[in-house]
Order: sequence, then structure tokens, then C-alpha cells
Amino acid sequence: MSRIKEAFENKKAFIPFITAGDPNLKTTEELVIKMADAGADLIELGIPFSDPVAEGPVIEEANYRALKVGTTTDKIFDMVLNIRKTCSVPLAFMTYANPVFTYGTDKFMRKCKEADVSAVIIPDIPFEEKEEITPFSSKYGIDFISMIAPTSKSRVRTISREAQGFLYCVSSMGVTGVRKDIGSEVEEMIKVAKEANDIPCAIGFGISTPEQAEKMSKISDGVIIGSAIVEIIGKYGENCISHVLDYVHTIKKAIG
Repeated sequence: MSRIKEAFENKKAFIPFITAGDPNLKTTEELVIKMADAGADLIELGIPFSDPVAEGPVIEEANYRALKVGTTTDKIFDMVLNIRKTCSVPLAFMTYANPVFTYGTDKFMRKCKEADVSAVIIPDIPFEEKEEITPFSSKYGIDFISMIAPTSKSRVRTISREAQGFLYCVSSMGVTGVRKDIGSEVEEMIKVAKEANDIPCAIGFGISTPEQAEKMSKISDGVIIGSAIVEIIGKYGENCISHVLDYVHTIKKAIG
């Protein structure tokens, strides 16, 4: 069984997202290790990019903060190697096509394998263009995570059939960010996806409160929370760790 599938085994997975290097890589490293200890089942690490098209203002600003302190892809790989000395939590990189292509796709995936990164999420590579990535990710055993959204409609079955690791189910249209209301279409979307392939489905975009997390966990295999955590990091900077852990405990308890 892959490390990704283990994250969903016999439980609802909690998947927090943080931007690597925000406020600095030392804090990111400590956050990953302590969130894993607090019950995070899989952690998404964002590789900062100057034009993060899928992100709302909260994560966009985190990208800028990380870049401002000199965060690079190589430094992130070094950080993950350090994390691996004491922590085995499954990790997924969330990034964009440009940083991967600029770094060199084969080299990027090889370094993912060396750092024991289980998956990559690249939201600006649509399903129809995934062949630009998958020959390299498959070569090194890295799952390429597919995304489905309310606009996917007839493509949901096709995407689900070929999905690897887990399906990232976008709860509502627009960029990332905290929302009061989360679209009801996601439940039907997951049902259709599961008919095509019994792959874990995790819901992301907009979840922030324990009540939302509990509700979404009942119709999925896991919940992904980014902006609410990144907002805490943005507020407290290097002093964010205890505040983030309090939040992680609250969400983990809500989803059971």
C-alpha cells in the first residue's frame, strides 16, 4: 500500500497545507514535525511561486513572504531531508508548472523520491496535459494528484479512473480561501468519482471551521485545510506553532 493510501486507511484523513518558508524554513520544519505528532495524516507543502494563480490573497501573501526570505526549491528539499530524520508523515508538494519545468522535471521528481515526498499537486496542469508530468513522476514512484471541481461535470469519471494517490475535490469555484458556505455539488461529484474508481477523495478549498470540517468529512475520505492555517502563520510569524497546533487538534477532533 502506498504511503498516500495509508493516510486514509480506516480513518478520515486530515491534510493541513502550509507554504514552505513562511515565515522561514526553520519554522516550517518544526510545524511539519509537530503537526504530524498532533495527528495530521498527510501534509501538503506549498513551494512558493511568484504567480500562484489558484491561490487567494492569504496564501498568495504567504508565497511572497517565503520568497522574500530567500526560500528556494533546493532549500525546501534540504529541509525535507532534515524532517525525514525524525518524521515519516506522508508529504505532498503543491506547486505550479513553472517551478517544476524551470528546475527540470526529471530532476524535480528524482529529488522528491530522495526526500521521500509521496505526491505532487500542480493545479495549473489540467488533466488533459498531465502527460507533461506523469512520465517523470511515475518513473520515480511519485503520485500525480488529480483535481476535480464542480465544473468538471462529465470529466469526473475519466479523471477518477486515471487518478493516483487520492482525488483532490475542489469544494467550490474560485481561488483558495476561507468561506462561510461550501457548495453542495461536491457530494454528488464524489459519488460519481467513486463509481468510476474507489480512490480516496479529499475535499479542499474553503474549509476553516470544525463544523465545516466535520460536515465535509462525512461525505468524503478526508479534508484539506490551507488558508485558515496560513492565516494563523501570517498573524503570529515565528510564534505561530502553538496556535497552529491548537487549531490542528480542534480539527482532528472534529473529524474523528
